[in-house]
Amino acid sequence: EFLLLALADTRQLQLLHFWLLLGIYLAALLGNGLISTAVACDHRLHTPMYFFLLNLALLDLSCISTTLPKAMANALWHTRHISYAGCAAQVFFLLFLLSAETFLLTIMSYDRYVAICKPLHYGTLMNSRTSNTLWYD
Repeated sequence: EFLLLALADTRQLQLLHFWLLLGIYLAALLGNGLISTAVACDHRLHTPMYFFLLNLALLDLSCISTTLPKAMANALWHTRHISYAGCAAQVFFLLFLLSAETFLLTIMSYDRYVAICKPLHYGTLMNSRTSNTLWYD
């Protein structure tokens, strides 16, 4: 087991940190959930740019869900322990998801490059087949 550094020593500050982290977590859930719902429900948003935006929102939800719940639980229950397996899992998932976000942002920048520099060819260069190939290969 590992001992985590406490954010605060007093119970009032720990509760303040819990409520602050809960607010950040709920704001991220709400914002990314709204983006995901809007892109999934509106057929006009089924374009490569919004496909990548949907994936970015889902990756952001996954990233914030790897570490924040444990930090909130530690602040609420006044604990500082994390198991070796739990720490390794958090590090693995966080690094994997952050790498996927970086890769997705690179793909999104290429999409915008094609849209700005080659606007007349954008429809043929960035169709749904190309965006799926960029993302899944």
